[in-house]
Amino acid sequence: MTRKLEGRTIFITGASRGIGREIALKAATDGANIVIAAKSSEPHKKLPGTIHTVAREVEAAGGQALALQVDVRDDAAVAAAIAAAVERFGGLDVVINNAGAISLTPAAATPMKRFDLMLSINPRAVMATATAAIPHLRKSPQAHILTLSPPLNLDAKWLKPFIPYTMTKYAMTLLSLGLAEELRSSGVAVNTLWPRTTIATAAVEFEISAAMMALSRTPAIMADAAYEILTTPSRDLTGRTLIDEDFLRERGVSDFERYKVDPACEKLAPDLYVD
Repeated sequence: MTRKLEGRTIFITGASRGIGREIALKAATDGANIVIAAKSSEPHKKLPGTIHTVAREVEAAGGQALALQVDVRDDAAVAAAIAAAVERFGGLDVVINNAGAISLTPAAATPMKRFDLMLSINPRAVMATATAAIPHLRKSPQAHILTLSPPLNLDAKWLKPFIPYTMTKYAMTLLSLGLAEELRSSGVAVNTLWPRTTIATAAVEFEISAAMMALSRTPAIMADAAYEILTTPSRDLTGRTLIDEDFLRERGVSDFERYKVDPACEKLAPDLYVD
């Protein structure tokens, strides 16, 4: 069986748990080099996983791992991490912007400190990783930037309830669409990926409702969609805002029952910004 990602170096922010971890492990089974760039170096009292536990899992799955403690709000630290990845593995092929901050509050109830946090972790980190990575990605024959952010849905129902968070997520997408055009001639693909349903992660459990977990899909669906993106020739897929289920259907997948957290669930919860 062809290992399409073997030897490729993939830099993933926020990869110590959840979707980032799942993508890391999926790519590791192909023999990819995985750079786990996240803040969690020590165990959290409520949340499982650190950069070191994921590094061990990556190596057990067949990949090479580099665990780097990185605060994506610090662009100098991001640049240093990209440089460390290139030094360790000899180049860089993929950047996945998975780190994120969430607060589902209306503008009047969102402290500026929290808004600044979302701005610095959501769109600003995409800019920081891009500017540090682009010189290296241009040297790769199969380069991708993949950002976990939604399609630009301007329906009022998404603008009203939590516009501070929405604005920062849409900014990630807008930046990605612009980068796709800026880098098109270089053969660097830039796309976004978003789930059709809620995904069973800590963000859903603690920021929305623990009860939502049973109405969600596992992170495996996002990892499978990301794998399909990253194994597509970069000049053939760029500038798209992709939904996991829709894209997997394009690629011939028809069985989505296996992704349910609760196999008995008959109606999954749609994710934000998906009509």
